[in-house]
Amino acid sequence: MRQIVRTFTVALIGVVLGSILLGVLATENALHVRERPIPETADARALAGQNGSTWEAVQVTAAEGAVLHAWLFTPPDYAGSAVLLLHGVGDTRAGMLDHAEYLLRSGFSVLLPDSRGHGESGGAITTYGIEEAADVARWSDWLFQTRHAERLYGLGVSLGAGILLQSLAREPRFRAVVAESPFSTFPDVAYDRLSLESGIPRRAFWLVIQSGFLYARLRYGVDLRRASALDAVRATHTPILLIHGTADVNIPIGHSRALHAINPVATRLWEVPGAKHVHVMSTQPENYARTVVEWFRSHP
Repeated sequence: MRQIVRTFTVALIGVVLGSILLGVLATENALHVRERPIPETADARALAGQNGSTWEAVQVTAAEGAVLHAWLFTPPDYAGSAVLLLHGVGDTRAGMLDHAEYLLRSGFSVLLPDSRGHGESGGAITTYGIEEAADVARWSDWLFQTRHAERLYGLGVSLGAGILLQSLAREPRFRAVVAESPFSTFPDVAYDRLSLESGIPRRAFWLVIQSGFLYARLRYGVDLRRASALDAVRATHTPILLIHGTADVNIPIGHSRALHAINPVATRLWEVPGAKHVHVMSTQPENYARTVVEWFRSHP
């Protein structure tokens, strides 16, 4: 009996220590983009050359001093409508050029920032909307003050979608936004990611997740539990078009369904059968572009 108890105790300690270590490693991986590609200006020149738009590299300084970089494109028929485009985790502003192309054709000016901790932008870590929401407000101020935008819209994918939705709590000037494959809360997507990758039920990762969150607070002063698009959407009046593929196994469609359910008045949900994570535009390019443009134009 003593041997059984001893073996069980050792095994339990091993599970606890292993869970804590996994939580720390997973958190470090989530907070840091290990490889930070720098967007090529040739890509920006190529897009501008397609339709006679002008482009320029611009920057703002975040509250704590991080320098944030972006590209601004202005079409020849610009009439005051600007769209802020936010990329996903591990990507750069160059990943949003396909969205910029159809918006420029429709007369929108587009601003493509590198999110903090990505591309050329400063910032040591990614905080999944906690700090980035304030960056969105700073870019919005810049558009209104220096480029005299009259109507502001936003479109984000994956991480960018979660950031955009969280920014609504502090940036009321958006006329309408589009969020493709957003997460509802960071804790929920963390549980989903570990469960989907391992095939183990979500509840088995409680200690892993909680250890990681505690580590983030102690090491970086960031409470990842606060990264909640759900809280922002619950309180907003800004019209939101949620887009999500039913075959998304990166951020399951349940996240968008939860966001829609928490505020069905402000949100509209477009579920796309068979589409994978942020692949709706690649599966239905014409329909996607038309839907986004019509959504923005319906909220002048």
